[in-house]
Amino acid sequence: MSSSHLEELRESQGVSRAFNLGELLRRRPETITLALLVAICVVVALINPAFLQASSLIDIGRASVVTGLFALGVFVILAAGGIDVSFTAIAAFTMYSMTLLVSKHFPGMPMPVIMLASIFGGAALGVVNGLLVHNLKVPSLIVTIGTQYLFRGALLSFIGTVWIMSLPPQMGAFGRMPLLQFESANGATITLPMYFLILPLAVLATWWILNRTLMGRAIFAVGGNADVAGRLGYNLRTVHVFLFAYAGALAGLAGIIHVCANRQANPFDLVGTEINVIAAVVLGGARITGGTGTVLGTILGVLLVVVVNSVLVMVGIPSTWQRLVVGSFILLAAAFFVTRQRKK
Repeated sequence: MSSSHLEELRESQGVSRAFNLGELLRRRPETITLALLVAICVVVALINPAFLQASSLIDIGRASVVTGLFALGVFVILAAGGIDVSFTAIAAFTMYSMTLLVSKHFPGMPMPVIMLASIFGGAALGVVNGLLVHNLKVPSLIVTIGTQYLFRGALLSFIGTVWIMSLPPQMGAFGRMPLLQFESANGATITLPMYFLILPLAVLATWWILNRTLMGRAIFAVGGNADVAGRLGYNLRTVHVFLFAYAGALAGLAGIIHVCANRQANPFDLVGTEINVIAAVVLGGARITGGTGTVLGTILGVLLVVVVNSVLVMVGIPSTWQRLVVGSFILLAAAFFVTRQRKK
């Protein structure tokens, strides 16, 4: 074979590899998130080997639960072309109301009933969002900004502003219940709590809804083009109500887990965490315009944000830089998705 033929063969192989990589990134943008997550973990482990200790990894897993539940709800709404910023207000309203209700009126309520009541309470507030979005015909961002203030205002005005420092025994016991427990080399007890299992269960449920049900098809259809989805026979009112009810249910569940894990109920908690959650979903590959994204990408985005927030201090970077780093990741993700869209 002549040298010119060899050169042409090498060029064609290079183009093929570039095309395959470009096609992979186009179809599976979460691979970028995974690569970035692995790279950060490797660099941090080289700088500070303590990052690979079981205690650090368990702390990351524990910190991912509430953020992950929030992110799954936000992702479902983003997939339909909407956005929700009221989920932390729903969580705060639900968790404080339930804790107060159990403490004062139903001290013997079993923990499964408390969790179910929190889920239904969050879903009810989510239904309010869904009905307003559908009936007012305005962007969901505007509606949920309004309901965020509405829910928090109602909580602080009519329910309470005092921290509940002593939880009902069953709630405190649930927050301490170990799934995995062992002693580290220095004698400290390391515990992975039982409530960690709720996140993978929520991941499976969300994946099943989006990939194995008619509602999942409707969600992505509405995210692609709501008018076309309506003409195809999808009931937009049902889709909107389901979206926000599901996100509200996850927010209510996340709220009660947050209370049990921290062993106190603070009505002012969770304020300002919306940006981290939305950042995790966007970094996981979901577009604000809707119609795309995966559950796996969302969880990878959650891990990326949690790892960044956890390891900056470990490598000697001040915690005040966290927002700067997360904001940079969001801008890079936005640039990547815009470039990908133009190439398409």
